[in-house]
Amino acid sequence: MDTIKVLDKEFKLYIPQEEIETVIKDMANQINEEYKDKNPLFLVMLNGAFMFASQLFKELTIDCETSFVKYSTYEGTQSTCEVKELIGLNSSLEGRDVVIVEDIIDSGFTMKCLLEKLNSMKVSSAKVATMLFKPNAFKFDYKIDYIGLNIGNEFIVGYGLDYNQHGRNYASIYKVVE
Repeated sequence: MDTIKVLDKEFKLYIPQEEIETVIKDMANQINEEYKDKNPLFLVMLNGAFMFASQLFKELTIDCETSFVKYSTYEGTQSTCEVKELIGLNSSLEGRDVVIVEDIIDSGFTMKCLLEKLNSMKVSSAKVATMLFKPNAFKFDYKIDYIGLNIGNEFIVGYGLDYNQHGRNYASIYKVVE
């Protein structure tokens, strides 16, 4: 599909499924190499990262564990600049290697909060893997270790990304038509 309608907005094809899967496979190869003798814990950021995580895990060949966290900062198409922890971490992560799996990082505010929390829990290491990164919107200086694709500041849906909880189910990524 070249265009879709989600609620009251039109979106056009931006990143096809095939390109997404190639990028994820490349990222998985890098993670497999870096963690081949370790047992990292992957923390998947819900709701958006579920499709990215699913594809990433199919490509991982290392011993690893998975858990899920859920933070919210968006309402509609805008960030509220306030982090709400909806599903949090309940077990000790002290001494663990952690890889946070995120669908998209734009301002970086939510990730900054989670990284601070992980550091206070005395993890051995905390790395960030994001499918998409908006460098022009990023407001912090922490390292993002694995980046699938850099994109502009377009508002996008599909492949787990939503507009008011709609549009996550598309296999490709679409950008809003202004």
